[in-house]
Amino acid sequence: MQQCVQHVIFLIMWKSIVSPYKSKQFHLAEACVVSELNPLLDTSSLPHFSTIMPTHVVPAITEAAIDLLKALKDYEMHLNKTRNLPRTWSIVEEPLEVLQFPFFHTWQIVNHLQNVKNSPELRRVFQQVQPIFVNITSCLDQSLIIYNAFKELNKTDRNLDGPQQRILQSFLLSAHHGGADLQPHQQARLSAINLRLANLTTKFRNNVLDATKNFSMLLTDEESVKGLPELTRSLLVTNAVTGTNQSTNPNEGPWKVTLDSQCYGSIMKHSENRLLREELFHAHVTRASSGDFNNKDLIEEIRQLRQEKATLLGYKTYAHLSLSSKMVHKVETVWDFLNFLRNKSYPAAQAELKSLENFAQQRGHSGLLENWDIAFWMEKQYETLFSLNDDELRYYFPLETVLSGLFKLCSDLFEITIREASASVEVWDPAVRFFKVYDKQGFHLASFYLDPFSRPEEKNSGAWMQDFITRSQHLHHTPVAFVICNQIPPVGLSPSTMSFGEISTLFHEFGHALQHMLTTVPYAGASGINNIEWDAIEMASQFMENWLFDWDTIIDISGHYVTKKSLPHSKFQEILQAQYYFKASSMLYQLYLAALDMELHTSLDPWDEVRERVAAKYTVLKPLVVSKHSTEFGWGNLSTRSVQVVPRS
Repeated sequence: MQQCVQHVIFLIMWKSIVSPYKSKQFHLAEACVVSELNPLLDTSSLPHFSTIMPTHVVPAITEAAIDLLKALKDYEMHLNKTRNLPRTWSIVEEPLEVLQFPFFHTWQIVNHLQNVKNSPELRRVFQQVQPIFVNITSCLDQSLIIYNAFKELNKTDRNLDGPQQRILQSFLLSAHHGGADLQPHQQARLSAINLRLANLTTKFRNNVLDATKNFSMLLTDEESVKGLPELTRSLLVTNAVTGTNQSTNPNEGPWKVTLDSQCYGSIMKHSENRLLREELFHAHVTRASSGDFNNKDLIEEIRQLRQEKATLLGYKTYAHLSLSSKMVHKVETVWDFLNFLRNKSYPAAQAELKSLENFAQQRGHSGLLENWDIAFWMEKQYETLFSLNDDELRYYFPLETVLSGLFKLCSDLFEITIREASASVEVWDPAVRFFKVYDKQGFHLASFYLDPFSRPEEKNSGAWMQDFITRSQHLHHTPVAFVICNQIPPVGLSPSTMSFGEISTLFHEFGHALQHMLTTVPYAGASGINNIEWDAIEMASQFMENWLFDWDTIIDISGHYVTKKSLPHSKFQEILQAQYYFKASSMLYQLYLAALDMELHTSLDPWDEVRERVAAKYTVLKPLVVSKHSTEFGWGNLSTRSVQVVPRS
């Protein structure tokens, strides 16, 4: 692959020798012609999602990379010619922002589709272009000319404002982490490590997605679905008859069970068939741990390469490397924080489990609770303590009503107006919607796409906000965000309704989107969520989540999908009381994940030994020996974020 990159650079140099210098206007005209042929290369408008095909990816990324490498060469020549002049922001940073945008814009689209529209064809081409992306970032990070220009700017320009200083310091640290201070042979090794890590983490995520969608069970006995809510049974029967001419009767079946979070979570909470819960639990915790989708060897190689990378860059462990760009900085501080919270949470979690065991035994359960019993008996105890039922509550929260209330809240808080404009753009799935955000004078501030529904066959699980286009005064860009959720889609004639946990997730991700869209920072490198440390990034999302415990907000986001009545105030009072239910156990689970993350990246012991050691300290009900939690744990990045409490559902 290194030879391939050298060949590309040679091609660019050859073109620059034999071709006359092209004006900026000519380049723009040429780009317009190319973009007509390849929609991924059009940076003048929002993406043409309906026409983008996997066959466009390799030509587009290759063309964009060639253009960027040529522009980088010209930029370095410009820096050399002006080396005797004072380094200013307009000379050093602004040209780099301009020349980087087309390539990374195209890459963002491809990477986004890989997450929400995954397919064998897209995977193949993504694997081909990923080395190009890694080598482009290496070229940027390891350019001594650019690195030295930024260091000189840091020394000489005292007129930089706060965001500019932040961008500058971040660039210098990123360049150091990218190998700018290393010897050439070390840079080559670091580039090879980064490429291998990119391939491994992509393979890891694909294995989890494939293992999830590869599992299914077909139930034909009505006893098998006893206790399941009608919505869940409707979802399962729809799964079973999709692609056939069979009718969808939730009471007659057949019912197809999958490991999709909506299906799995509901069965574990409601199914009275303990054997079904056990089988499903085992399938869930052993995902991607054997066969064609085995992640076990990938985990160890990822850990080894990350440790080698940290050593190359002068850090003791990969955790030390990761924390160098966080607020907390020190590994010891993270452990002190985790242990402090663990010592507070562990006794309370023990008491919660004991209370649950007593409750279950009083209602006929014999013996100790197993892992596959917890969610079931928690749901029973929750309904008893608070007179709440999640599946009855969700009928008060149709998606449309929740969105209307969320947008009203944003209007009250930030004096903005959000209007749907789906007809004006192309989308990657028919369920995706597009909105524009305006200030009180009617000025267009930003836009966002909303992809609300689960598609387990092609879309990653979980929820996230991706900053697609960032505010930039220099480039005249307004922000565009992708807001991605995974809630239950409409089933039959019923609209999509939301559990309280799903609403909390939507508010959470929209908090990130608001921070991205409403930024007033004019520089792309520090606007929105850019250059905010990971252990501070959750403030906006948590702020939005907390509005769910405000009665006026609940009135605005609720309206029964049949009667249109808002949630009764008595139910809201129960929700307020229930927000602390099993909270110590929820906290302890998050601490377990954080400790596992830290220990895997500070210890050289085999990962299964690390998992057992961490579980012994941070869990009350120990994981099964067969559990391979780390094989489907998020390995894209070491997070070391501040501890979050996961919503109950």
